[in-house]
Order: sequence, then structure tokens, then C-alpha cells
Amino acid sequence: MEYERLIELQRSFFSSGKSKNPDFRVAALKKLLSLLREHEAQLSEALYRDFGKSAPETYLTEFSFLYHDLNLFIRKLKRWSRRKRVPTNVANLPGRSFIYPEPLGAVLVIGTWNYPFQLSLLPAIAALAAGNCVIVKPGEAAPESSAAMARLINSNFDSAYFHVTEGGPETTQALLRHRFDKIFFTGSTRVGRIIYEAAARHLTPVILELGGKSPTIVLADADLKVAARRIVWAKFLNAGQSCVAPDFLLVERPVKEALLEALRKEIEKHHPQQDGLRDNYVQIVNARHFERLKALLDREKLYCGGQARSSSRIIDPTVLRNVSFDDPVMQEELFGPVLPVLAFDDLDEVLEKLKEMPKPLSCYVYGRHRGKIEKVLHTLSFGGGAVNESMMHMANTRLPFGGVGSSGMGAYHGYAGFAAFTHFKSILYKGFRFEVPLKYPPYKAWKMKILRFLLER
Repeated sequence: MEYERLIELQRSFFSSGKSKNPDFRVAALKKLLSLLREHEAQLSEALYRDFGKSAPETYLTEFSFLYHDLNLFIRKLKRWSRRKRVPTNVANLPGRSFIYPEPLGAVLVIGTWNYPFQLSLLPAIAALAAGNCVIVKPGEAAPESSAAMARLINSNFDSAYFHVTEGGPETTQALLRHRFDKIFFTGSTRVGRIIYEAAARHLTPVILELGGKSPTIVLADADLKVAARRIVWAKFLNAGQSCVAPDFLLVERPVKEALLEALRKEIEKHHPQQDGLRDNYVQIVNARHFERLKALLDREKLYCGGQARSSSRIIDPTVLRNVSFDDPVMQEELFGPVLPVLAFDDLDEVLEKLKEMPKPLSCYVYGRHRGKIEKVLHTLSFGGGAVNESMMHMANTRLPFGGVGSSGMGAYHGYAGFAAFTHFKSILYKGFRFEVPLKYPPYKAWKMKILRFLLER
């Protein structure tokens, strides 16, 4: 379908007011929930064909998020959509003040490939819950998943309301030539800048979910066995192809060797190798990403892993030791199963170094010393994170998910997602019965005295 025509259809649908109706929204979300549950097996198979992800891991990292938010919005959107009375200041008495939540209009969601269903449909679900019409452009690097998503959505929803458009960068560029009421993008910082520039031409607000080198700091008093288990799970989930995965490890020098050994044991336990393959493990998405990661495997600093099989695009869970901030592996977001480990002696020094780097999407700290943990949290700026855990902050929809600085702008998940696609219209109600003359000229000294008293409180 021609993009201009599609956008016109969505604007016309939105103008009809149909999508603003809370009952209509709930019915649409219930329909989508039913479709996803009914076709979960087929969608999982499509994702397996893209890069070998198992059905259990697909449920945990894709569908569980979608089902949770769908159920949440189905329960809550009517309440969230009602007008809300707020206190009225003294200067406006007698009067009443209200906030009216209203949808924005036509929304474009540009997804990505590493979690193709979650990162395309989760923001779309939030936009639909808020009452918008939505066009989704999935990531082209997962073509089977993109095609399965398009078939499911486009055959069951009116394109004037909800539509999936497939294609590569040229499709994104064509869509961005048109005006939307909001654009949501998940992807790299480099492409995020392009999206932002294109949106600026139409003064379109954007949400950018980007990435960066998310650090994990392990203090000497941490429980190393537990820390290693949680770090290994988070780092090598989806073969490290997660924007909130621990990108590199900073460990206090006295416990470095013990932590390295604990990491190795956890890798062998959770990703055992059988017949040259790893269980519960996925492929690198394509040859280009595979070769990029392979080039970063410094054999002189290899602690464990490091095997890279071009035929299957599998890179074993890899830990690099004795890494410095100047090494090639520290110059870009890795987005793969390679974990550099750096040792440090002084927490203040390492925090100053991290402050010089671009603000990451996530940060994790492991330890027991409350003062040191709080120092990390208050010193560093990052999107979100966890203490003595990794990645799991994403699973709490009461925690808005988003970046800061070069790792993104705006946030979603749960109510934050509803709010991201909503305009909160402020309305002051007054009657005709009382009229206080203070605001009208002439502004005598006695009036100004009263106005100062009223307006500054």
C-alpha cells in the first residue's frame, strides 16, 4: 500500500473518533491478545528460523512482555483515560481544574530485530491503548519474524487502524518523509540521530530507545557465585544481543580471579556444549554482525570461550580478561556474547572514567556496601538498572524503561507507555457567578500587594 495513502487512511480513521472510544480500544487489545496466543507457536517458529531461538526463550523474552502489558491495558485503560480532577490554585478560585487524557493521532513504531515481536509490538500496544492509530515497521534483519507479524496483523485488523509495513532502510526513509503525531524508534544511536533529524522537519515528537556500553560493577564484598549466575544469564541471553545486557564488567581487583572462575563455571552450567553446539543459545543474527564480533576476539586476552563457527553463526559465550578502556572491544557497544572484564582498585577513579563515556542505557552494581552502591547510583547517569541483579528491571512495568543522553529519550512499559502516547490536556472550569476584579487594570498598589500574596503561593 502506498505510504501516503495509508497515513491518510489512518488520519481519517482517527478523526472519526472510533479509536478514542475506550470500549473499542479494549476490544482491539483483547483481539490482539487472542491472536498472539492462538499463533504463538507459528510466531515462535518464525523466530527460530531467523536465528535459532527456542520456544521457551521466545516466550520468556517476547510473549510474556506482550501478554503482561495487554492484560494490564485491558484492565486499566478505561480508568487511565478518564479526566482527572486536580487542585485549583488560589488565584483561580472559585474554579475547578481537570486533566483530559487524549490520544495523539497517527503513530509510527520502528522496531528492531533482536527481540522482533516485543520491540515492535510492545510500543504499538501502548499506542493503541492510548487511542492512536499505528503503523509498525519491524526490523528487517529478522525477515521471518517480520513477515509472520505482518501476516497476523494485516489480515486481522483494518489497515486504517493498525498496520505492519515490511522493508529495509528505504521503507523507513519513505515513511519518515510524512508527518506523524509521534515516532517511536528502537535501534542504534547512529540511526536514532537520523530518525530525530527526519522527525524535526515536521516537529514530530519522538521516543528513542537506543543503547550504549552498559557497565556492571562488582564490588569486593559481593556474593560472587550469585553475581556470576545473574551476570552470565543476562549477558548471554539471546547471545548477548540485548540493548540492556551487561556490556563489560568492572571488578575490584582482590576478587577478580575468583569472579572469573565463577563466571566460567556458570557458563558451563547454563550453556553446556554438546556436539559442538550450545544448549539454550541462539545464533548471531547475520554474517555482518558475526564478522564484527569475531574481529573483537582478542586471543591474547581470552579467558574462556572464543570459538566462532561461521557456518552456524555461533560464537561461544566468551570472557576476556585484563582488558583496558583503550582496547578495541571497549570502543563500541558489543551486542554479542563477548564479556570484557576490567579490574579496578579505586571506585572513585573508575566512576570518573565512566562519567567521561556516553550515558548508557543500563548500569548494574553488585555488592553489600550501601555507601558504595549509593555512590554508583548517584554519580552515574544512565537509563535504568539494578542492584545485585541484571536486566530484570525491565520486567517491572511500574519502572519506566528508557534511556538518557545518547542512550535514548522518553520511556515506556506499563503506564509510562500509555502516557508516552497521550496528550494530557489541561482545562480550567469557571462559572459566571463570581468575578474577582484583582486581575484587571488599573493595577493599584493595594491590588499588587494582594496579587503578590496570591500568585506566589
